[in-house]
Amino acid sequence: METDENIRKMVIIDFESGDYKVDETGLKAARKVSTKHPHSRLFGIRIGYNVAVLFGGVIERVYK
Repeated sequence: METDENIRKMVIIDFESGDYKVDETGLKAARKVSTKHPHSRLFGIRIGYNVAVLFGGVIERVYK
């Protein structure tokens, strides 16, 4: 999943089903997952980074 075209995108995962969506924003991906699983509990992370969102500061890229 951590390909060059997915870096900086958000992945949203439904805990219960394991379904996930990747999109430019977490909101878009969450809406796609929620249409299939309306009452699901979701987890999101930015691909290639340790955090999804930062309030102040700088998000640094994680290299493996």
